[in-house]
Amino acid sequence: MGKVAIVTDSTAFLDPGVAQELEINVVPLSVHLGDETMRDGIDITPEAFFQRLEQGGAAPRTSPPSVRTFEQLYAKLHTRTDEILSIHISGRLSQTLHHAERGAESLLGRCSIAVVDSMTTSLGLGILAKAAAEAAQEGADLDEVVRLVRGMIPHIYTVFYVDQMDYLERGHRIGRAQAILGTMLNVKPLLFVEDGEIIPLEKVRTHEKAVEKLFEFVAEFAELEQAAIIQRQASPTEETKMLLERFEQLFPDMQFPIIQYGPVLASHIGPSAMGVVVYETPEW
Repeated sequence: MGKVAIVTDSTAFLDPGVAQELEINVVPLSVHLGDETMRDGIDITPEAFFQRLEQGGAAPRTSPPSVRTFEQLYAKLHTRTDEILSIHISGRLSQTLHHAERGAESLLGRCSIAVVDSMTTSLGLGILAKAAAEAAQEGADLDEVVRLVRGMIPHIYTVFYVDQMDYLERGHRIGRAQAILGTMLNVKPLLFVEDGEIIPLEKVRTHEKAVEKLFEFVAEFAELEQAAIIQRQASPTEETKMLLERFEQLFPDMQFPIIQYGPVLASHIGPSAMGVVVYETPEW
């Protein structure tokens, strides 16, 4: 009954119009600034969020969509399909996945709902959701779509560096003493998304060295299916231009778009991070 329905969350980066074109259902997380709660991508844009951070005040927090939200969406989709793929931000970064799993229990035995941990977020999650939706439109069943997505997950990599240590400290990714010392020494931690968790990779002292490390990371890949630079703003900075020049020399036929990361990821890593997302060509 009907094609596989695809559900993801607002941390997924999708080009404008893609969600509507491919019928991807996007469930928003919530962003909390002080006493104010806003739905990510609906009530607040990345630009507005970063402007609010500059004004000071309480540190941002995020919360997942409610279990009830997932129950209602799955029930609505079940009126036209018996198969749903719900793929979300890493379960180690948010409770969104857990709430999706609990929401799926309401249709147990009546609808096949596969809840998949993408082990990533942002563009990585967007790549997976888009591929799943395209496969569904081509007539793939739920097992085939899940198999496709699970095969892609190990080939998506994200690495970035941050300027501000306090966000990492609040997320318990570094200790307080390490954060204070790092700030004093102007250290810029390089971080890697591994098994769905953000982990420290190494430390550098300058933006130039950080950019060099990002380039070295991408240069290790023999073949790239897709890649992008993620940062606070959509327009290139001096560091971005440096990185793009290096990439163009090594991968002359590849495009490296600049992607603005959103409020949820910013709440984990801060407003001054820069990184790269790589989807390497899988060996099917």
